[in-house]
Amino acid sequence: MTETPDDRHVGPILHLRGHGAAGLSLAAIVIRPEGAPCGPLHAGGTMHEPRAIATLEGLTVWRFDFKLQTADRGYGFESESYPVETDLAADLRLAFLSCNGEEIGDMDRDPAERDAMWARMRAEHETRPFAVLIQGGDQIYADEVTQGHPLSDGWPDDIPQDAAQADLDDLARHLRAGFVRRYMRGLASPAMGGLMARVPTLAVWDDHDICDGWGSLPEAATDSAVGRRLFDVAREMYLLFQHGAVETDIPEIFADPSGAQLGWQRALPGLTLTTPDLRSERRRRRVMGEAGWRLLESPSPEPAQTFVVSSVPLLGPRLSLVEAVMWLWPGMQKYEDDLRDQWQSRAHRSDWRRALRAVLRLRARGPVTVLSGEIHLATRAEMVAEPGPVHQLVASGISHRAPPGGYARGLGWLGSLGEGPLDGHPIRILPPPGLHRRYVAERNFLVLERNAGAWAAVWHLEETGPTPPLPL
Repeated sequence: MTETPDDRHVGPILHLRGHGAAGLSLAAIVIRPEGAPCGPLHAGGTMHEPRAIATLEGLTVWRFDFKLQTADRGYGFESESYPVETDLAADLRLAFLSCNGEEIGDMDRDPAERDAMWARMRAEHETRPFAVLIQGGDQIYADEVTQGHPLSDGWPDDIPQDAAQADLDDLARHLRAGFVRRYMRGLASPAMGGLMARVPTLAVWDDHDICDGWGSLPEAATDSAVGRRLFDVAREMYLLFQHGAVETDIPEIFADPSGAQLGWQRALPGLTLTTPDLRSERRRRRVMGEAGWRLLESPSPEPAQTFVVSSVPLLGPRLSLVEAVMWLWPGMQKYEDDLRDQWQSRAHRSDWRRALRAVLRLRARGPVTVLSGEIHLATRAEMVAEPGPVHQLVASGISHRAPPGGYARGLGWLGSLGEGPLDGHPIRILPPPGLHRRYVAERNFLVLERNAGAWAAVWHLEETGPTPPLPL
């Protein structure tokens, strides 16, 4: 087995805060053992001192807040120089990924196998640099963090009643340790951490960043004392590791200053990235609360091109057919929360129509592309609209191994039936360019490139390699 990276020393990890006349606004986190020093960061001719924002599990999380102008082209830290793409006004390359882990045994995998596609992405960056790294959900798989504690061992099926406060506090310590191990394991990877030291990241969480099916599970489980403690710890770790932030930073980073909804929007030259949070407000019959809808339904500041990140695919097949018959087969009931996770679930039909109408209004102002993950496959879809289609690009499984081919073929059959929840706006599930199957069962990531003002997308597939460009 390949030697495990040093997971007590992480960083710098870049987080994109914004872009304006002063250039890129960035935060960089560095994580060191508690008591170990953290030196300054040099950017734009200025020396920046770190600020400790958290101490946990024997680690200190330091943060630098700084700006890079176009002429700066990078920064320095601890005797090393890190180039950063700072000119975002002309040609531009972005990378999109999701599903960085597996439900069972992810911590025991060989790092070389697990991070193979990360290594390929970093090599692609070295060839032609990315300006932004967009993480579309399931950046970690936290499903096993509840194991090993008496309050959570049997959760969500076994829900403890009247747990003492001291026991809940002990549970929080147990959960926090599990989350920290998983985040540090990923960020310590030379491929993953090395890329994030040079490419600012933007992230949104999905269920596995909390636990499998969060928000689609029975509410007796998620609303229990154990469920709420799990969510609170997951949220704390999500803010810290995926955004380099703590609770007091929320009004500056997210669209909802209250933090009930952790969606965000970033305006770059000629491009808007809009990303609602599909987990914080989710219930079994609700995808988002009104804070999330305000973000999705607001006009884009930059109408030239809008990317909407929906961690769960917005354009999908008729999964309601599966829900209608799943009770006829023994054992299928365990997939109920997976189906409820989808926009296409019968439980979310009205929310799905509302989201599609919001995307159509954005399309009336300029080109719109939805970026999604979650399903561990590569695929694409189109929804008929004026003056041109709404595209959806799904890149899912940067490290999650691909499901069996039969699963992909089954989804492909459902996709062949078509779907049209809004009159006059049918949805078609289509193969990635150059391929024949609608769903491709290979690990993958997506590259989005603007060249001379025109956008195109290329999937990088583990076995097949890069697809021909898809004009957007």
